[in-house]
Amino acid sequence: MHPLTHYEHLAKLFDYPRRDYPQWVQSVYDLLAGRYVIAAAEIDIFAKSLPTDGEPFTPEALDEVQEVFTRSFDVQSITTLGVGYVMFGDDYKRGEVLVNLNRELREAGIDAGNELSDHLPNVLRLIARWENRDLAEEFVTEILHPAIERMIEEFGVHRMEAKNKLYRKHFKTLITTSAERGTMFLAPLEALAAVLRQDFDLAEWKPPERSNDFLGSVGRELEIEANEGLPSPTGGML
Repeated sequence: MHPLTHYEHLAKLFDYPRRDYPQWVQSVYDLLAGRYVIAAAEIDIFAKSLPTDGEPFTPEALDEVQEVFTRSFDVQSITTLGVGYVMFGDDYKRGEVLVNLNRELREAGIDAGNELSDHLPNVLRLIARWENRDLAEEFVTEILHPAIERMIEEFGVHRMEAKNKLYRKHFKTLITTSAERGTMFLAPLEALAAVLRQDFDLAEWKPPERSNDFLGSVGRELEIEANEGLPSPTGGML
């Protein structure tokens, strides 16, 4: 297997954006162009969706991109960057994943910072440095690649409409995003999926029976919040 150092660069796409974010996007495109044609095309789409001509973000542009990032991955998000949660929710299996990844991150000399070990940028940096390539391949095949495909699935039109309907039920306003940029972080996810498929010779992913419905999880969280921390009297889902 060829070196996987490009995952260090891909990880930056999923770090919280800063002013120099457009330069990182360009560096990823330059790195992928030629070898990863499909992925590079997705990064090009992403770059053109950013509110800049390639220069560092203005304060206004940075605020907009950070807002879309938050809307995509954090507060009341489309999905989450915790790949273990995407796959297993709050099941004990995620706990096992976190424990094992903590150990692997330490051995690889990676500081997880304030994030959990299954946070996507942490995982991608681990893929780049993992000395045990068999273990890396197993993790990518069984957890990372399916998680990325499920995240992509959450950006689908019907899933987005259902989530927005759910949010409007509980909140008078939604986080404001432009129609053009509201789902722009789908492109780097598509790029990452294409790179994973090529590097690890993965077959086209087909969604299995869903054991963790992120939309259902969000609904339960909003219900609890609406009841000021008290569970629903019926105990049912929204």
